[in-house]
Amino acid sequence: MIEGLTLSKVLSLGVADSVNPCTLGVLSVMLVAMLTYNPKKRKNVLFAGLAFTISVYFLYLFYGIFLVKFFQIAQVLAVMSSWLYKILGAGAIILGIWNIKDFILKTGTCAVVPKISERLQKITSPKGAFVLGALVTVFLLPCTIGPLIILTGILSFLEIIRTLPYLLFYNLIFVFPMLGITVLVYAGLSTIEDINVWQAKNMKYLTLISGSIMLALGIAMVMGFI
Repeated sequence: MIEGLTLSKVLSLGVADSVNPCTLGVLSVMLVAMLTYNPKKRKNVLFAGLAFTISVYFLYLFYGIFLVKFFQIAQVLAVMSSWLYKILGAGAIILGIWNIKDFILKTGTCAVVPKISERLQKITSPKGAFVLGALVTVFLLPCTIGPLIILTGILSFLEIIRTLPYLLFYNLIFVFPMLGITVLVYAGLSTIEDINVWQAKNMKYLTLISGSIMLALGIAMVMGFI
């Protein structure tokens, strides 16, 4: 089974997860709020963005290890292990179609972000950003965990210790856009207006990109191409 695990699959799933509009939207709103209320404390933006990203990274790593163990002890593996790979591929297809549907119906942008904007404006320190990252990872889990479930299902055929390099690499891909947003804001390469405009115009397309990657990967897995 594990021959089905390749670096390209891990990369594809990581990219599909990384362009999720929910987490990126929350991070963007938080950084914008910090710049608005503390324009002279630009370093706070850098430290807060890093704290948020680190929090998400390690909590997501915990989820990954938990899911791998769950798949390993699930009784269904004893009966359907030969079918699991194709089942995971079918799951990826469903997730991909769901995301594309959200884009077509214009429901792709995470609805949670506008609802918590006022609370995000109260985040003024890296410590608060770290806590926010943890809370976002928990409460937005249904919005982000799909690709991770696919990956951990594949990884479940490895010993836990051997799954760590894959999970560490996957999570690095997952948080890479968060690091990019943080650096852009800190370096002054993006203004508050730029972020707001870009977010309003393009967040929905992240859902389309994520869905397309998941759909293509799922079809390839089910058809036995990869």
